Amino acid sequence: MSSAKVIERLEAMALRMRKNVLDMALNAGAGSSHFGGGLSIVDITATLFGEIMNIDPKNPEWDKRDRFILSKGHGVLGYYTALSEVGYITKEDLLNFEKDGGYLFGHPIMKRDKGIEFSNGSLGMGLSLGIGVALASKIKKNNCNVYVLMGDGECNEGSVWEGAMAGAQFNLNNLVAIIDRNNLQQTGSNDEIMSVGDVASKWKSFGWEVEEIDGHNISEIYKTLLLAKKFNGPFAIIAHTIKGKGFSFAENNNVWHHAPMTKSQYEDALLELEGKD
Repeated sequence: MSSAKVIERLEAMALRMRKNVLDMALNAGAGSSHFGGGLSIVDITATLFGEIMNIDPKNPEWDKRDRFILSKGHGVLGYYTALSEVGYITKEDLLNFEKDGGYLFGHPIMKRDKGIEFSNGSLGMGLSLGIGVALASKIKKNNCNVYVLMGDGECNEGSVWEGAMAGAQFNLNNLVAIIDRNNLQQTGSNDEIMSVGDVASKWKSFGWEVEEIDGHNISEIYKTLLLAKKFNGPFAIIAHTIKGKGFSFAENNNVWHHAPMTKSQYEDALLELEGKD
């Protein structure tokens, strides 16, 4: 399949995922959800699960599968919808989000038969976990790649930079860190809470190859993830994104870090989404 066809397919997948994110937000058992931060990663997870990652939903314990770690665990809406697209979980499962008897929680809880590789949510832990998995893969010689998706606010955590040192020290060319650079945290902008400054320069100074991209341009995401597979060392992608991407009322509106979705808002959002179909 040509690159143009791949990108067209992934864009359609991301659009369906945004519709499913909307449905999950409306039906969330907890009454509200991390809507904004889930939407900022949809194009990234669509590209990873839809094309880049070497996975087999019919054989979820396959030892040579690539691993995905959602370090910004609150972004699950952009994770579960990707798992649904590739066959790990069903649409019915999505609509049981945070409901009694379901297994899709507000932060991921490990359930490998459903593609949820690791429990997460305590910010700053995912990169260190990914380093261990990537190093184990090298020792086992099973050639799997490890993708860790982090928030930019999460980069306030010192453990992230300890991980950055270790990734370079062990020359983990099977490790890719993706930073969701939407410039917002739970209670305000990154600059208001704790500025991380020039994130790209920081990662470079730790010995990582770094690329900055538009985190909603699937062509850029796809090409950069392919490039990461060729580099002989750890690779960091600074993905510039918009929190709440896809719905004008939520874009860059931090109210939607975690908020309930009303039926009226849902219907307005659905009309907006259908206009993009």
